[in-house]
Amino acid sequence: MERKSIDRKMRRVPSGAAVFRPELTTALFRALFEDWAETGYAAVSLERVAARAGAGKAAIYRRWPSKLEFACEAIQSVGVNLSDFSDHGSLSADIKAYLSTTRRAFRHPLIRKIVPDVVAERIRTPQLSAALESLSQVRRQLGDRLLDRAIARGELQPGLDRELALDFLIAGLYMRMIVRTKRTTTAEIDRQAIAIEAAIKAC
Repeated sequence: MERKSIDRKMRRVPSGAAVFRPELTTALFRALFEDWAETGYAAVSLERVAARAGAGKAAIYRRWPSKLEFACEAIQSVGVNLSDFSDHGSLSADIKAYLSTTRRAFRHPLIRKIVPDVVAERIRTPQLSAALESLSQVRRQLGDRLLDRAIARGELQPGLDRELALDFLIAGLYMRMIVRTKRTTTAEIDRQAIAIEAAIKAC
């Protein structure tokens, strides 16, 4: 009986502050992005973020030692999934899927406000810049797989300029939607996909 009691205690899930509830972490990320969109990164208040998430400020510091690490993990949690890099059977289809999902992300009111501030903050805050560069490298690795598939299909030459090709992939949509804050229709996505495919094949 004593052994069974010990085993039950060892299997017991800790309670209170020892448990990091995933739904609260998600709520904190959402609250951070809401505050960030309203004020910019520099003016983000962890007190406001915690209140938005229905938690105390201690809930943040139990998870992250600083606002910077909180922000970095929040960005990492969503950054890779903003675009579709999966195989759709051809370079043309892959580019169109990438643009369509990225367009959907850029239309989100929080993302549309935060992305320009992230770019500016990258210059001002070296530590945040390092986290953003890490995310950028992950996304470019996924982009490399897209190019690898096209090479394997015979759609691209193996010696293409990959860095330039990956810049082409995002540049037009970013310029139109984030820099110029213009609407982008599905018809325009189709035209961009055709132009980007031609540009990449010329790399």
